[in-house]
Amino acid sequence: MTGYVVITGARAPVAVHLARRLSEAGWRVLLADTLRFALGRATRAKAAYLRFPPPRQDFAGFAGFWAELLRRERPALVVPTCEEVFYLAALRERCDLDLPLFAPSLDMLASVHHKGRFAALASGLGADPPETLVLEAPCERLPFDDFVLKPAWSRFGSHVLIRPSAVALAGLKPTPQVPWVAQRYMPGEEICAYGVAVGGVLRAFCAYRPLWRVGLGAAVAFAPVESPEAEVFTRNLVAKLAWTGQIAFDFRHDETGRLRVLECNPRATSGAHFFAAGDGLAEAIAGTGTADPSLRVPMTLPLALLVYGLPQALRRRALGSLVHDLRTMTDLLADRADRSFLPIQGLALGEIIARALRLRVGLKEAATADIEWDGEPFTIPS
Repeated sequence: MTGYVVITGARAPVAVHLARRLSEAGWRVLLADTLRFALGRATRAKAAYLRFPPPRQDFAGFAGFWAELLRRERPALVVPTCEEVFYLAALRERCDLDLPLFAPSLDMLASVHHKGRFAALASGLGADPPETLVLEAPCERLPFDDFVLKPAWSRFGSHVLIRPSAVALAGLKPTPQVPWVAQRYMPGEEICAYGVAVGGVLRAFCAYRPLWRVGLGAAVAFAPVESPEAEVFTRNLVAKLAWTGQIAFDFRHDETGRLRVLECNPRATSGAHFFAAGDGLAEAIAGTGTADPSLRVPMTLPLALLVYGLPQALRRRALGSLVHDLRTMTDLLADRADRSFLPIQGLALGEIIARALRLRVGLKEAATADIEWDGEPFTIPS
């Protein structure tokens, strides 16, 4: 199956990677995002770059853009990479748009995105989640000194409280509209996993380990690992849910060494970067084949590692490790057939900094302020 494919979330490096793999397989790739200087704008793997209205702030404009695009281009497939997946699913199911979205239903996406609901779904599948409690009322008197607390709807480790103090708990005010979860703290090594499934069949899988992070959130450097337990769990969950789309998980080992799943991201993540040309990732997404990752080296986005890693390295007195990793890790955007991404990275960073200043938020919050979804109802355009 080939034709037009639209890859959204072009700000993400993984969108560039998917564009390359799908273009190599014969697809005509359109990359799309809300940003003027999205990273994907620079790749030669695209046929065009499209900007759509920010769905969180302008859902009606977002719907109008997609109605026109579907009429004009008639894409065979729409592959989301970031949280715009929720808004696209809402368009497909609630706006009567014939959107060929590579993702499951909105209800299913919401069930795995909500950390408490996901913990209930994930039990008994090979990597049972730790004890997980949903909090919808103040909890300062509860004994959570051995728990991790975080918003039930959240991303990139935002607002996480690890083994919080009584003072921190006193300031926490969960409600039914803004729920939190408390999850038993797991002391072991963290593992992440990325998968592609079609009709409940796992067609691509990669496990990897974060090496450098943006605070407690997204990794900016990572290395592949072998994790049969994570693969078994992923295979079991996608079969249970008859999942079609991309899916990703965070795991940790408990004090006995047992792997425990913490949360789910129903979108693309860094694990996709370990699938080289010829590994079959495009065929896995199209449902015509399977894929095995062949790239086995640590990877990073050097500019992001420098920006986010330098403060951590200075705090940890690990500047030598940072310099070593900058010199030796593979640049995940480097490709002989493509141009340099340094200019667009600088412009993209400047655009996010300007947004952060305008909204008076941090860079992490500014980077996703237009596409986040925290379970709110959608206002369907008439």
